[in-house]
Amino acid sequence: MDYIHIWMEALMPAASKVQIKEAGPADVLDLRRFAPANRRRLSAPGLRTFLAIADLWGLSEAERLLVLGSPSRSTYYNWTKAVREHRDITLDVDVLTRISAVLGVHQALGVLHEIERSAVDWLRSPHGAPVFGGRPPMALVTCGTQDGLLSVRRFLDAARGGLYMPPGDLDRDFRPYTDADIVIT
Repeated sequence: MDYIHIWMEALMPAASKVQIKEAGPADVLDLRRFAPANRRRLSAPGLRTFLAIADLWGLSEAERLLVLGSPSRSTYYNWTKAVREHRDITLDVDVLTRISAVLGVHQALGVLHEIERSAVDWLRSPHGAPVFGGRPPMALVTCGTQDGLLSVRRFLDAARGGLYMPPGDLDRDFRPYTDADIVIT
């Protein structure tokens, strides 16, 4: 950082009097976003949207619970009853993050597929990308971890941005190395 100050002083002496503030963790993430009032504002509409997407995707009750982080069934039913009656609820940050990931997956599928049915078929069909390991993307969505949900979302966001390429011949023909392949001289 010192070389920047020296360069700035040489080019613009007045700039040396300007205090440059480095970004700290508080500047990067505003903790007010996790305040109960914000979470309350987002919870009911987010959960209502999640329920609509879960219906579209054909998620079972067990899959819905896994996607939401495994709340108890009674908690889940209390939440759904409250939001269907348009009452306020306040979900925790983990559940809201999971709902956000589902909304992102749904949005990306809408961009990548013209027909809703083909998007759902994509989620439920085995996929050759390494992140899915030949399993359907829905297996990661419903594995119960935030990482599974976010992996599918990142994959789809990359596909939307043109970064995904189907496995090439080199990847398709790859075989793992064995001990016999290692030569020590």
